Amino acid sequence: MRHCIERKRDGHTLSATDWDGIIDGFMEGRIDEAQTAALFMACVWRGMSFEEAHALTDAMVRSGETVTFDRGKGIIVDKHSSGGVADIVSLVAVPLAAACGAHVAKLSGRALGHTGGTIDKLEAVPGFNAALSLDTFVRQVESIGCAIAAQTQALVPADKRIYNLRDRTGTVPAMGLIAASIVSKKIACGAHAIVYDVKTGPASFTPSPEQARELARWLVEISKGFGRKAIAFVSDMHQPLGRTVGTGIEMVEARDILRHSDVILSLSKDPERSRGVKLILKIVAALLDASEVTGGEELASKALADGTGYAKLVAMLEAQGASRGALEGMELDGKPLIVKASQGGYVHSIDVVHLGNVGRRLSQHDKLGGLFVIAQIGDRVEAGQPLARMYGTDKEHIRNLEASFKIGTGPVEPPPLIYDVVT
Repeated sequence: MRHCIERKRDGHTLSATDWDGIIDGFMEGRIDEAQTAALFMACVWRGMSFEEAHALTDAMVRSGETVTFDRGKGIIVDKHSSGGVADIVSLVAVPLAAACGAHVAKLSGRALGHTGGTIDKLEAVPGFNAALSLDTFVRQVESIGCAIAAQTQALVPADKRIYNLRDRTGTVPAMGLIAASIVSKKIACGAHAIVYDVKTGPASFTPSPEQARELARWLVEISKGFGRKAIAFVSDMHQPLGRTVGTGIEMVEARDILRHSDVILSLSKDPERSRGVKLILKIVAALLDASEVTGGEELASKALADGTGYAKLVAMLEAQGASRGALEGMELDGKPLIVKASQGGYVHSIDVVHLGNVGRRLSQHDKLGGLFVIAQIGDRVEAGQPLARMYGTDKEHIRNLEASFKIGTGPVEPPPLIYDVVT
Protein backbone atom coordinates (compact mmCIF):
# COMPACT_ATOMS: atom_id res chain seq x y z
CA MET A 1 0.00 0.00 0.00
CA ARG A 2 2.87 2.37 0.78
CA HIS A 3 4.16 1.90 -2.77
CA CYS A 4 0.72 2.78 -4.20
CA ILE A 5 0.51 5.92 -2.04
CA GLU A 6 3.95 7.06 -3.17
CA ARG A 7 3.20 6.41 -6.83
CA LYS A 8 -0.06 8.32 -6.65
CA ARG A 9 1.63 11.12 -4.72
CA ASP A 10 4.15 11.44 -7.56
CA GLY A 11 1.43 11.62 -10.22
CA HIS A 12 1.49 8.08 -11.56
CA THR A 13 -1.49 5.90 -12.49
CA LEU A 14 -2.47 2.83 -10.46
CA SER A 15 -3.50 -0.36 -12.24
CA ALA A 16 -6.77 -2.25 -11.93
CA THR A 17 -4.88 -4.89 -9.95
CA ASP A 18 -3.68 -2.18 -7.56
CA TRP A 19 -7.21 -0.94 -6.96
CA ASP A 20 -8.51 -4.48 -6.45
CA GLY A 21 -5.87 -5.06 -3.79
CA ILE A 22 -6.55 -1.71 -2.12
CA ILE A 23 -10.30 -2.31 -1.78
CA ASP A 24 -9.89 -5.94 -0.69
CA GLY A 25 -7.22 -4.99 1.84
CA PHE A 26 -9.26 -2.10 3.23
CA MET A 27 -12.40 -4.21 3.64
CA GLU A 28 -10.47 -7.07 5.26
CA GLY A 29 -8.59 -4.79 7.66
CA ARG A 30 -5.14 -5.36 6.19
CA ILE A 31 -4.99 -1.73 5.04
CA ASP A 32 -5.86 0.84 7.71
CA GLU A 33 -7.83 4.09 7.43
CA ALA A 34 -4.73 6.30 7.68
CA GLN A 35 -3.16 4.71 4.60
CA THR A 36 -6.42 4.77 2.66
CA ALA A 37 -7.02 8.44 3.54
CA ALA A 38 -3.48 9.29 2.43
CA LEU A 39 -4.12 7.61 -0.92
CA PHE A 40 -7.39 9.48 -1.40
CA MET A 41 -5.72 12.80 -0.57
CA ALA A 42 -3.15 12.02 -3.28
CA CYS A 43 -6.09 11.40 -5.65
CA VAL A 44 -7.53 14.81 -4.73
CA TRP A 45 -4.25 16.57 -5.47
CA ARG A 46 -3.03 14.53 -8.44
CA GLY A 47 -6.32 13.51 -10.00
CA MET A 48 -7.34 10.14 -11.40
CA SER A 49 -7.54 8.73 -14.89
CA PHE A 50 -10.76 7.37 -16.34
CA GLU A 51 -9.22 3.87 -16.21
CA GLU A 52 -8.50 4.26 -12.49
CA ALA A 53 -12.03 5.44 -11.74
CA HIS A 54 -13.45 2.50 -13.72
CA ALA A 55 -11.19 0.05 -11.85
CA LEU A 56 -12.16 1.52 -8.48
CA THR A 57 -15.85 1.35 -9.43
CA ASP A 58 -15.49 -2.30 -10.42
CA ALA A 59 -13.67 -3.19 -7.19
CA MET A 60 -16.35 -1.50 -5.07
CA VAL A 61 -19.18 -3.23 -6.95
CA ARG A 62 -17.54 -6.61 -6.26
CA SER A 63 -17.22 -5.83 -2.53
CA GLY A 64 -20.85 -6.90 -2.00
CA GLU A 65 -23.94 -8.39 -3.57
CA THR A 66 -25.42 -7.25 -6.86
CA VAL A 67 -28.95 -7.18 -8.25
CA THR A 68 -29.67 -9.03 -11.48
CA PHE A 69 -32.69 -8.34 -13.66
CA ASP A 70 -33.75 -10.60 -16.51
CA ARG A 71 -33.15 -8.54 -19.65
CA GLY A 72 -35.73 -10.70 -21.42
CA LYS A 73 -38.44 -9.17 -19.21
CA GLY A 74 -37.59 -5.65 -20.30
CA ILE A 75 -35.00 -2.92 -19.93
CA ILE A 76 -34.49 -1.75 -16.36
CA VAL A 77 -33.67 1.94 -15.95
CA ASP A 78 -32.42 3.97 -13.03
CA LYS A 79 -32.22 7.69 -12.24
CA HIS A 80 -29.74 9.49 -10.03
CA SER A 81 -29.47 13.08 -8.79
CA SER A 82 -26.27 14.53 -7.37
CA GLY A 83 -28.37 16.28 -4.72
CA GLY A 84 -30.16 19.58 -4.41
CA VAL A 85 -32.77 21.64 -2.57
CA ALA A 86 -36.46 21.03 -3.30
CA ASP A 87 -35.43 18.23 -5.66
CA ILE A 88 -38.73 16.39 -6.05
CA VAL A 89 -37.82 14.83 -9.41
CA SER A 90 -37.44 11.20 -8.27
CA LEU A 91 -40.73 11.27 -6.34
CA VAL A 92 -42.61 12.21 -9.50
CA ALA A 93 -40.47 10.92 -12.37
CA VAL A 94 -40.16 7.31 -11.17
CA PRO A 95 -43.92 6.52 -11.00
CA LEU A 96 -44.61 8.70 -14.04
CA ALA A 97 -42.07 6.80 -16.16
CA ALA A 98 -43.47 3.49 -14.89
CA ALA A 99 -46.97 4.62 -15.86
CA CYS A 100 -45.65 5.11 -19.40
CA GLY A 101 -44.24 1.60 -19.66
CA ALA A 102 -40.73 1.89 -18.19
CA HIS A 103 -39.37 -0.34 -15.42
CA VAL A 104 -37.54 1.84 -12.90
CA ALA A 105 -35.37 0.34 -10.16
CA LYS A 106 -34.11 3.09 -7.86
CA LEU A 107 -32.06 2.88 -4.70
CA SER A 108 -32.05 6.25 -2.95
CA GLY A 109 -30.28 7.88 -0.04
CA ARG A 110 -31.09 10.09 2.90
CA ALA A 111 -30.55 13.79 3.48
CA LEU A 112 -26.98 15.01 3.43
CA GLY A 113 -26.18 18.51 4.70
CA HIS A 114 -28.60 21.05 3.26
CA THR A 115 -29.87 18.64 0.58
CA GLY A 116 -32.96 16.51 1.02
CA GLY A 117 -33.13 12.71 0.85
CA THR A 118 -35.70 10.86 -1.26
CA ILE A 119 -36.03 8.07 1.32
CA ASP A 120 -36.73 10.57 4.13
CA LYS A 121 -39.48 12.15 2.02
CA LEU A 122 -41.13 8.83 1.22
CA GLU A 123 -40.93 7.71 4.86
CA ALA A 124 -43.00 10.76 5.80
CA VAL A 125 -45.93 8.79 4.37
CA PRO A 126 -47.17 6.68 7.30
CA GLY A 127 -46.44 2.98 6.80
CA PHE A 128 -43.94 3.31 3.94
CA ASN A 129 -41.14 0.75 4.09
CA ALA A 130 -37.89 1.59 2.30
CA ALA A 131 -36.00 -1.44 3.64
CA LEU A 132 -36.75 -3.95 0.88
CA SER A 133 -34.81 -7.16 0.47
CA LEU A 134 -33.10 -7.49 -2.89
CA ASP A 135 -35.53 -10.23 -3.96
CA THR A 136 -38.54 -8.11 -3.00
CA PHE A 137 -37.02 -5.14 -4.79
CA VAL A 138 -36.63 -7.13 -8.02
CA ARG A 139 -40.12 -8.64 -7.85
CA GLN A 140 -41.75 -5.26 -7.27
CA VAL A 141 -39.99 -3.64 -10.22
CA GLU A 142 -41.01 -6.53 -12.48
CA SER A 143 -44.63 -6.60 -11.29
CA ILE A 144 -45.51 -2.94 -10.65
CA GLY A 145 -42.93 -1.23 -12.81
CA CYS A 146 -41.10 0.74 -10.14
CA ALA A 147 -39.58 0.66 -6.68
CA ILE A 148 -37.68 3.20 -4.59
CA ALA A 149 -35.79 1.65 -1.71
CA ALA A 150 -32.90 2.38 0.62
CA GLN A 151 -29.51 0.93 -0.18
CA THR A 152 -28.99 -2.31 1.73
CA GLN A 153 -25.89 -3.14 3.75
CA ALA A 154 -25.08 -5.89 1.27
CA LEU A 155 -24.82 -3.58 -1.76
CA VAL A 156 -21.45 -1.90 -2.32
CA PRO A 157 -20.34 -2.02 1.34
CA ALA A 158 -16.94 -0.63 0.33
CA ASP A 159 -18.57 2.59 -0.84
CA LYS A 160 -20.28 3.13 2.52
CA ARG A 161 -17.03 2.80 4.44
CA ILE A 162 -15.00 4.79 1.92
CA TYR A 163 -17.51 7.63 1.73
CA ASN A 164 -17.54 7.94 5.51
CA LEU A 165 -13.74 8.09 5.52
CA ARG A 166 -13.63 10.67 2.72
CA ASP A 167 -16.18 12.81 4.55
CA ARG A 168 -14.06 12.78 7.72
CA THR A 169 -10.74 13.43 6.00
CA GLY A 170 -11.62 16.17 3.50
CA THR A 171 -11.10 13.94 0.48
CA VAL A 172 -14.54 14.21 -1.13
CA PRO A 173 -13.68 16.59 -4.04
CA ALA A 174 -11.91 14.23 -6.44
CA MET A 175 -13.84 13.67 -9.66
CA GLY A 176 -12.79 10.03 -9.98
CA LEU A 177 -13.75 9.23 -6.39
CA ILE A 178 -17.12 11.00 -6.72
CA ALA A 179 -17.95 9.24 -9.99
CA ALA A 180 -16.87 5.81 -8.70
CA SER A 181 -19.07 6.23 -5.62
CA ILE A 182 -22.14 7.14 -7.70
CA VAL A 183 -21.72 4.65 -10.54
CA SER A 184 -20.83 1.69 -8.29
CA LYS A 185 -24.28 1.85 -6.67
CA LYS A 186 -26.00 2.13 -10.06
CA ILE A 187 -24.15 -0.90 -11.45
CA ALA A 188 -24.76 -2.96 -8.31
CA CYS A 189 -28.47 -2.08 -8.52
CA GLY A 190 -28.70 -3.94 -11.83
CA ALA A 191 -30.07 -1.24 -14.14
CA HIS A 192 -29.41 -1.61 -17.87
CA ALA A 193 -29.57 2.15 -18.50
CA ILE A 194 -29.10 5.19 -16.26
CA VAL A 195 -30.25 8.81 -16.37
CA TYR A 196 -28.10 11.17 -14.29
CA ASP A 197 -29.10 14.64 -13.07
CA VAL A 198 -25.97 16.59 -12.10
CA LYS A 199 -26.74 19.81 -10.24
CA THR A 200 -24.72 22.99 -10.59
CA GLY A 201 -24.87 26.16 -8.53
CA PRO A 202 -24.08 27.27 -4.97
CA ALA A 203 -26.31 24.59 -3.42
CA SER A 204 -24.65 21.72 -5.32
CA PHE A 205 -21.47 19.67 -4.96
CA THR A 206 -20.28 20.99 -8.36
CA PRO A 207 -20.84 24.77 -8.11
CA SER A 208 -19.68 25.72 -11.60
CA PRO A 209 -21.26 24.44 -14.84
CA GLU A 210 -17.79 23.35 -15.99
CA GLN A 211 -17.36 21.14 -12.92
CA ALA A 212 -20.83 19.71 -13.39
CA ARG A 213 -20.20 18.97 -17.06
CA GLU A 214 -16.97 17.20 -16.14
CA LEU A 215 -18.73 15.04 -13.56
CA ALA A 216 -21.51 14.32 -16.06
CA ARG A 217 -18.93 13.12 -18.59
CA TRP A 218 -17.26 10.89 -15.99
CA LEU A 219 -20.60 9.34 -15.00
CA VAL A 220 -21.61 8.64 -18.59
CA GLU A 221 -18.23 7.27 -19.66
CA ILE A 222 -17.77 4.99 -16.63
CA SER A 223 -21.32 3.68 -17.06
CA LYS A 224 -20.55 2.95 -20.72
CA GLY A 225 -17.47 1.04 -19.57
CA PHE A 226 -19.82 -1.37 -17.81
CA GLY A 227 -21.99 -1.75 -20.91
CA ARG A 228 -24.72 0.59 -19.63
CA LYS A 229 -26.45 3.20 -21.72
CA ALA A 230 -26.29 6.55 -19.92
CA ILE A 231 -27.26 10.19 -20.30
CA ALA A 232 -26.60 13.08 -17.92
CA PHE A 233 -28.44 16.38 -17.52
CA VAL A 234 -26.62 19.35 -16.02
CA SER A 235 -29.38 21.28 -14.22
CA ASP A 236 -29.58 24.41 -12.14
CA MET A 237 -29.34 24.77 -8.37
CA HIS A 238 -29.14 28.55 -7.94
CA GLN A 239 -32.67 28.42 -6.52
CA PRO A 240 -34.98 25.68 -5.22
CA LEU A 241 -36.08 23.36 -8.00
CA GLY A 242 -39.57 22.70 -6.64
CA ARG A 243 -41.74 25.04 -4.60
CA THR A 244 -41.36 23.29 -1.23
CA VAL A 245 -38.32 22.67 0.98
CA GLY A 246 -38.42 20.10 3.76
CA THR A 247 -39.23 16.41 4.03
CA GLY A 248 -42.91 15.50 4.14
CA ILE A 249 -43.85 18.83 2.59
CA GLU A 250 -41.95 17.83 -0.57
CA MET A 251 -43.89 14.56 -0.65
CA VAL A 252 -47.08 16.62 -0.52
CA GLU A 253 -45.89 18.68 -3.49
CA ALA A 254 -45.01 15.54 -5.47
CA ARG A 255 -48.43 14.06 -4.67
CA ASP A 256 -50.22 17.19 -5.83
CA ILE A 257 -48.20 17.44 -9.05
CA LEU A 258 -49.19 13.89 -9.94
CA ARG A 259 -52.88 14.14 -9.08
CA HIS A 260 -53.67 17.56 -10.62
CA SER A 261 -53.74 17.89 -14.40
CA ASP A 262 -53.71 21.70 -14.30
CA VAL A 263 -49.93 21.50 -13.80
CA ILE A 264 -49.63 20.98 -17.56
CA LEU A 265 -51.61 24.17 -18.21
CA SER A 266 -49.26 26.14 -15.96
CA LEU A 267 -46.34 24.96 -18.09
CA SER A 268 -47.71 26.57 -21.23
CA LYS A 269 -49.00 29.71 -19.53
CA ASP A 270 -45.97 30.51 -17.37
CA PRO A 271 -43.12 28.01 -17.89
CA GLU A 272 -40.73 29.55 -15.38
CA ARG A 273 -43.24 28.95 -12.58
CA SER A 274 -42.93 25.18 -13.05
CA ARG A 275 -39.20 24.54 -13.24
CA GLY A 276 -39.55 21.30 -11.31
CA VAL A 277 -42.20 19.91 -13.63
CA LYS A 278 -40.25 20.93 -16.72
CA LEU A 279 -37.19 19.00 -15.52
CA ILE A 280 -39.35 16.05 -14.50
CA LEU A 281 -40.76 15.76 -18.03
CA LYS A 282 -37.23 15.90 -19.51
CA ILE A 283 -36.01 13.19 -17.11
CA VAL A 284 -39.04 10.97 -17.80
CA ALA A 285 -38.55 11.36 -21.56
CA ALA A 286 -34.93 10.22 -21.14
CA LEU A 287 -36.01 7.23 -19.03
CA LEU A 288 -38.54 6.26 -21.69
CA ASP A 289 -36.00 6.63 -24.48
CA ALA A 290 -33.55 4.41 -22.57
CA SER A 291 -36.40 1.92 -22.12
CA GLU A 292 -37.08 1.98 -25.88
CA VAL A 293 -40.56 3.36 -25.23
CA THR A 294 -41.55 5.91 -27.85
CA GLY A 295 -43.50 9.05 -27.04
CA GLY A 296 -41.13 11.01 -24.78
CA GLU A 297 -42.45 14.17 -23.15
CA GLU A 298 -45.81 13.92 -24.89
CA LEU A 299 -46.47 10.52 -23.33
CA ALA A 300 -45.22 11.74 -19.94
CA SER A 301 -47.46 14.83 -20.11
CA LYS A 302 -50.46 12.66 -20.88
CA ALA A 303 -49.76 10.34 -17.92
CA LEU A 304 -49.41 13.41 -15.72
CA ALA A 305 -52.66 14.91 -16.97
CA ASP A 306 -54.87 11.81 -16.90
CA GLY A 307 -53.87 10.60 -13.43
CA THR A 308 -52.14 7.35 -14.43
CA GLY A 309 -48.87 8.67 -12.99
CA TYR A 310 -50.60 9.24 -9.67
CA ALA A 311 -52.15 5.77 -9.76
CA LYS A 312 -48.66 4.30 -10.24
CA LEU A 313 -47.34 6.27 -7.24
CA VAL A 314 -50.17 4.89 -5.11
CA ALA A 315 -49.44 1.35 -6.34
CA MET A 316 -45.77 1.70 -5.40
CA LEU A 317 -46.59 3.08 -1.95
CA GLU A 318 -49.13 0.33 -1.28
CA ALA A 319 -46.62 -2.34 -2.32
CA GLN A 320 -44.21 -0.85 0.22
CA GLY A 321 -46.63 -0.67 3.16
CA ALA A 322 -48.32 2.74 2.83
CA SER A 323 -51.88 3.43 1.70
CA ARG A 324 -53.65 5.90 -0.55
CA GLY A 325 -55.44 7.22 2.52
CA ALA A 326 -52.15 7.83 4.33
CA LEU A 327 -50.79 9.77 1.36
CA GLU A 328 -53.93 11.81 0.79
CA GLY A 329 -54.25 12.51 4.52
CA MET A 330 -50.99 14.49 4.53
CA GLU A 331 -52.09 18.12 4.82
CA LEU A 332 -50.11 21.21 5.77
CA ASP A 333 -50.82 23.36 8.80
CA GLY A 334 -53.34 25.98 7.77
CA LYS A 335 -51.55 28.80 9.64
CA PRO A 336 -48.18 29.36 7.97
CA LEU A 337 -45.84 32.19 8.89
CA ILE A 338 -45.53 34.56 5.92
CA VAL A 339 -42.06 35.84 4.98
CA LYS A 340 -42.42 39.25 3.29
CA ALA A 341 -40.12 41.45 1.24
CA SER A 342 -38.82 44.47 3.16
CA GLN A 343 -38.34 46.44 -0.05
CA GLY A 344 -39.47 46.48 -3.64
CA GLY A 345 -37.33 45.46 -6.60
CA TYR A 346 -36.24 42.32 -8.39
CA VAL A 347 -35.10 39.04 -6.85
CA HIS A 348 -31.42 38.89 -7.85
CA SER A 349 -30.38 35.77 -5.96
CA ILE A 350 -31.58 33.24 -3.40
CA ASP A 351 -29.49 31.66 -0.63
CA VAL A 352 -30.52 28.10 -1.47
CA VAL A 353 -28.21 26.52 1.11
CA HIS A 354 -29.84 28.52 3.89
CA LEU A 355 -33.33 27.62 2.65
CA GLY A 356 -32.31 23.96 2.58
CA ASN A 357 -31.00 24.10 6.14
CA VAL A 358 -34.14 25.90 7.36
CA GLY A 359 -36.37 23.38 5.62
CA ARG A 360 -34.56 20.49 7.27
CA ARG A 361 -34.77 22.18 10.68
CA LEU A 362 -38.50 22.76 10.32
CA SER A 363 -39.08 19.13 9.33
CA GLN A 364 -37.06 17.76 12.26
CA HIS A 365 -39.83 18.59 14.73
CA ASP A 366 -42.76 18.27 12.34
CA LYS A 367 -42.60 15.86 9.40
CA LEU A 368 -44.78 18.22 7.36
CA GLY A 369 -42.85 21.30 8.44
CA GLY A 370 -40.89 23.24 5.84
CA LEU A 371 -41.03 26.09 3.37
CA PHE A 372 -43.23 26.97 0.44
CA VAL A 373 -41.08 29.25 -1.74
CA ILE A 374 -43.07 31.83 -3.68
CA ALA A 375 -40.46 34.15 -5.19
CA GLN A 376 -37.98 33.08 -7.85
CA ILE A 377 -34.93 34.73 -9.35
CA GLY A 378 -35.99 37.45 -11.79
CA ASP A 379 -39.36 38.11 -10.12
CA ARG A 380 -40.51 41.66 -9.55
CA VAL A 381 -41.70 42.09 -5.94
CA GLU A 382 -43.20 44.96 -3.96
CA ALA A 383 -42.45 45.81 -0.34
CA GLY A 384 -44.59 43.60 1.88
CA GLN A 385 -45.17 41.01 -0.85
CA PRO A 386 -44.88 37.36 0.32
CA LEU A 387 -41.58 35.63 -0.55
CA ALA A 388 -42.21 32.33 1.24
CA ARG A 389 -44.46 30.59 3.73
CA MET A 390 -43.16 28.64 6.73
CA TYR A 391 -44.94 25.60 8.12
CA GLY A 392 -44.28 23.60 11.27
CA THR A 393 -44.15 23.80 15.04
CA ASP A 394 -40.68 25.42 14.98
CA LYS A 395 -41.56 28.21 12.54
CA GLU A 396 -41.78 30.96 15.17
CA HIS A 397 -38.10 30.45 16.05
CA ILE A 398 -36.80 31.09 12.51
CA ARG A 399 -35.53 34.62 12.08
CA ASN A 400 -34.36 36.73 9.12
CA LEU A 401 -35.43 34.32 6.40
CA GLU A 402 -36.21 37.33 4.24
CA ALA A 403 -32.43 37.92 4.00
CA SER A 404 -32.16 34.74 1.93
CA PHE A 405 -33.76 36.66 -0.94
CA LYS A 406 -31.42 39.35 -2.29
CA ILE A 407 -33.53 42.08 -3.86
CA GLY A 408 -31.98 44.65 -6.19
CA THR A 409 -33.24 47.58 -8.22
CA GLY A 410 -32.69 46.36 -11.79
CA PRO A 411 -34.22 43.39 -13.60
CA VAL A 412 -32.20 40.17 -13.97
CA GLU A 413 -32.57 37.08 -16.10
CA PRO A 414 -33.29 33.84 -14.22
CA PRO A 415 -30.65 31.11 -14.62
CA PRO A 416 -31.30 28.42 -17.22
CA LEU A 417 -32.95 25.24 -16.01
CA ILE A 418 -30.71 22.90 -18.04
CA TYR A 419 -27.14 23.88 -18.94
CA ASP A 420 -26.18 20.81 -20.92
CA VAL A 421 -27.05 17.23 -21.79
CA VAL A 422 -24.16 14.75 -21.95
CA THR A 423 -24.65 11.55 -23.92
